[in-house]
Amino acid sequence: MKYVLNALAALVLLSLPAVAADDGYKNSGMSLEGIGKSYMGREIAFVMGHEGAGWLERGSREQEEGTSKLLPLLGLKPTDTVADIGAGTGYFSFRLSAVVNQGKVFAEDIQQEMLDMIKARKDKGEGKNIVTVLGGINDPRLPPNAIDLILLVDAYHEFSYPREMGQAMVRALKPGGRIALVEYRAEDDSVPIKELHRMSVAQAKKEMAAVGLNWVSTDSTTLPWQHVMIFQKPGA
Repeated sequence: MKYVLNALAALVLLSLPAVAADDGYKNSGMSLEGIGKSYMGREIAFVMGHEGAGWLERGSREQEEGTSKLLPLLGLKPTDTVADIGAGTGYFSFRLSAVVNQGKVFAEDIQQEMLDMIKARKDKGEGKNIVTVLGGINDPRLPPNAIDLILLVDAYHEFSYPREMGQAMVRALKPGGRIALVEYRAEDDSVPIKELHRMSVAQAKKEMAAVGLNWVSTDSTTLPWQHVMIFQKPGA
């Protein structure tokens, strides 16, 4: 009889509707720069399309963003495996390629048109250690436990599924691997970037903690407009 009762109880439990966990997403209503969805209180921005590739390669970018100052902050070794997620035209992928010249760079983007631009440069002999990856909106499709550092430059705030992407990035990192989150400073009104394309340190810490990453450091002074925030996967 006890077995029958336990079996009946199990059937009742299986028949109950699943209770959805709070995943942090809410419908926020469409805005000029947003997709109509928020995550952990932050409205998600539209993705910049490949039509905006010129913005990534603009001649004034070094002066405005101090891009040459970024890679020295990352503590990379020549043998490291790095992923440039939201690589776009490969602006940083090719620079990373020279730094980790005995390692590998995964240049990931969800737009094939962007990856085609990277491939065109590779065909001319640049970035021989770059591997292009066509990612998905909820998975960058990187190999598991393989990456020493993931670099995201002004990309994370546009992820339509930041929780799922965060979880996938954690899976791709080696134990002790790091994420370098580079975002325009939301706390600084002098930064000439639209609000939804900026992030605060507090918001970044909250979202990275939600996928199990530990905050390591924040540099908000080296680059003119951006935070450089380092988070680490437990282990090592």
